[in-house]
Amino acid sequence: MTNTTRSGRSGRRSCRLRSRGQLVVYQFMDIGPDAFCSGCTAFTDSVVDLPKLAGRDVAWVTVSDMPLAQLSGYAAERGWTLPLASSRGTTFSADTGAGGGFLLSVFLRDGEDACRTYSTTQRGVDRLLFAHNILDLTPYGRQEEWEDSPLGWPQFPTYG
Repeated sequence: MTNTTRSGRSGRRSCRLRSRGQLVVYQFMDIGPDAFCSGCTAFTDSVVDLPKLAGRDVAWVTVSDMPLAQLSGYAAERGWTLPLASSRGTTFSADTGAGGGFLLSVFLRDGEDACRTYSTTQRGVDRLLFAHNILDLTPYGRQEEWEDSPLGWPQFPTYG
């Protein structure tokens, strides 16, 4: 067993972790009624093999502050079949630290409590993408405009 602390509205408290249900939550950024985050889209496109996770007692859900109808419609358009939820009208994004951005969190169920055991955003989420991991090993890298590449090396818009 491992001890960890979590933050919530009731403040910080210790939580003893046991081998129980685990949940991975990806918070998809809400950027408006007719717009979708291209980075969140690229990440969600890469989410595969959820049955393998389920076989290891790991559930997945993609959450967003956008209305569920908007998220579900976009998921149908993209061909996503993963579990979706809306946190619109709740403090979930603020409570987890995502605010208006994106975030990946891992939770462990401990009785009635859910303890967050891992959280990352920005380039920490990028590291979970297979193609990015491979491209980071190559001489030209991701070839994205944010990289400090020598003059003449190929570069493309980020998430373009």
